[in-house]
Amino acid sequence: MIYPKIPLAQSIILICRAKGIKHVVISPGSRNAPLTIGFANNNYFNCYSIADERCAAFFALGIAQQLKAPVAVVCTSGSALLNYYPAVAEAFYSQIPLVVISADRPHDKIDIGDGQTIRQENVYANHILYNANLLEEASPENDRKINEAIDTASALRGPVHINAPFEEPLYETVNEALVTPLITQKPPAEAMAEDIESLKQLWGSAAKKLVLAGSDYPGIISGEVKQMLAEDPSVVVMTETISNLHHPSFISNIDTIITPFTPDDFQAWQPDILITFGGMIISKRVKSWLRSYRPARHWHIDTLRAYDTFGALTKHILAQPDDIFTKLYEAPVKKSDYREVALKLKAERNEKHLEYLAKIPFSDFKAFEIILPALPDGCQLQVSNSSPIRYVQLFENKPTIEVFCNRGTSGIDGSTSTAIGAAAGSGKPTVLITGDISFFYDSNALWNNYIPNNFKIIIINNRGGGIFRILPGHNETPVFNTYFETMHHLDARYLAEMYGFKYYAADNEIRLKDQLQVLFSENNSPAILEVFTPTTENDRILLQYFRELV
Repeated sequence: MIYPKIPLAQSIILICRAKGIKHVVISPGSRNAPLTIGFANNNYFNCYSIADERCAAFFALGIAQQLKAPVAVVCTSGSALLNYYPAVAEAFYSQIPLVVISADRPHDKIDIGDGQTIRQENVYANHILYNANLLEEASPENDRKINEAIDTASALRGPVHINAPFEEPLYETVNEALVTPLITQKPPAEAMAEDIESLKQLWGSAAKKLVLAGSDYPGIISGEVKQMLAEDPSVVVMTETISNLHHPSFISNIDTIITPFTPDDFQAWQPDILITFGGMIISKRVKSWLRSYRPARHWHIDTLRAYDTFGALTKHILAQPDDIFTKLYEAPVKKSDYREVALKLKAERNEKHLEYLAKIPFSDFKAFEIILPALPDGCQLQVSNSSPIRYVQLFENKPTIEVFCNRGTSGIDGSTSTAIGAAAGSGKPTVLITGDISFFYDSNALWNNYIPNNFKIIIINNRGGGIFRILPGHNETPVFNTYFETMHHLDARYLAEMYGFKYYAADNEIRLKDQLQVLFSENNSPAILEVFTPTTENDRILLQYFRELV
């Protein structure tokens, strides 16, 4: 076994191993050489070398997203760790355990004019769960901080930062560790007792109860609890695509249901009790509705955090959703027509939905209608932000497909890198559906030696940021086209060739159906399918859709 000679680097490596951190993403550099030497020469760790720091951090985030366990990302000093910040913020809001380990210059070298040197301590202060600012010499206090950082990432599901100063020489090695670091174990947090009896009474007496599921992992809600919710006449369950929660009686295409509502409709649907669980909510329309027509009570179920998204939060229930719903249903079920009215409207909207899709020309909307049913059963779907995730939300998706999207900060940066990391971490066939701007913005994600052969990218290329065309204030001017929509004439063909991806293209309905079959039969190489849609028609087709739902 080869170890770096620097004792502090040895301590970090040995504690990471003791804490079960197996995946380490390394951004090449010099100041982090002691860490690189130690991690890469220890067979316990799976190491990945990714040059672009922003891509490296999102790649690590994708692995951690799938494993639900801490993944380390290691960089040199200076601006390198600033490039990790977008992924750190995403991990913070998406509750993903990411361990950032940055090499630093010794404290006496900061702010004296040395190269590649910045003020690294607490650099992520606003979006971090724990900062371990280490001293140069190995010590029990350093060990305590390293332990505390990794334990915090695991227990609180989020990013932590370990900043380690190293002095030259950096590349010297030894065959045995010179330190025996302190390994501490953080006791598990005790569950807080909830006053479930009072909640049961309120639940049992309410005639209109809305359950809204945000982003979450599959299997969070058991089949038994899903059935209880589905059969309760006083309950309407609305699910986001990335909630990975499915039942024929649940409403998954929220915007299709509520966008045409009148004020009277919103009033009639206003819940007495709103229960939320899971992460961020995509639908702006459901946020607007529940902020304007607030429920009398809003309970959020989560063992860690509760956001007051609708300005109506009255209770943070520190528990697992399954446990709470099981107890709530010890109370009698309230008679109501709340669910019946919702299911009737769902059927009416679905009929209008199909009628509209049958008559529209090739467009973003039509492309999603074709792509989503063609996805292979059992694959994982990663979706980029802006218009792709919103289009996916308008369709019923296969229950066999897991869906993920970086909705912590809702940025377009890092979508491809996250998807590749998720594919590497899960081992499942993975499809990324992305917009053109998001894809080109994160094109360095393809500069990666760990892309599985069964990884696919579907790019919806409408020659710009098409989502801006449906926002208020859109008009066809040079300023809009250049500074908002970012019009371009790029395609992915040469990027695909450079990075060893098979490349396919489609610009009409028949071609898209044919190319999807070819795409999903190709498993000897990662592949890209680029779908070209009309820039100036997509917004009109989407806006008209909502008008024709009534």
